[in-house]
Amino acid sequence: QAVVDFERLGEHAAAFQGHDVGFCCLGTTRAKAGADGFVRVDRDYVAQAAELARAGGCKHFVLQSSQGANARSRFLYLRVKGEVENLVQAVGFDRCTILRPAVLLCKRQESRPMEWITQQFLGVVARVFPTAYSVPVETVARAMVASVLQPGKGKVDVLENRAIHELGKA
Repeated sequence: QAVVDFERLGEHAAAFQGHDVGFCCLGTTRAKAGADGFVRVDRDYVAQAAELARAGGCKHFVLQSSQGANARSRFLYLRVKGEVENLVQAVGFDRCTILRPAVLLCKRQESRPMEWITQQFLGVVARVFPTAYSVPVETVARAMVASVLQPGKGKVDVLENRAIHELGKA
């Protein structure tokens, strides 16, 4: 494990050397970082990390994005997620897997009351429609690893929420 300063990521290129696979789940919230900070973390840092990984020899990059990601969206969150997907694909990895989970079900250290209420509601809904609106973070993690262990369907694989659930069972 290497600790890097994302504001000076280029100075940490050695940390990205010699890895066949790169996993990226980096992200923040607009509430925590402001709009500019959100864009810097969720798009700029991720794109720069992908470029460093590719330069360091990474062949397969696995990116956690978001359901609804679209570079042309009017919503900042979905637009930034779509933009970073495009930037990562443009880096030129031999293989790129993009996971687009729905609402992530997890326990957080910080207090997010509205997210907690939403997770409680979606936890109940998930009992009836388990792959429709949410996914446990553990399932996403298993799907990320499984995506590396199985042959790809092409240079870029985009896994939507249902596919994440299926692959996360493996």
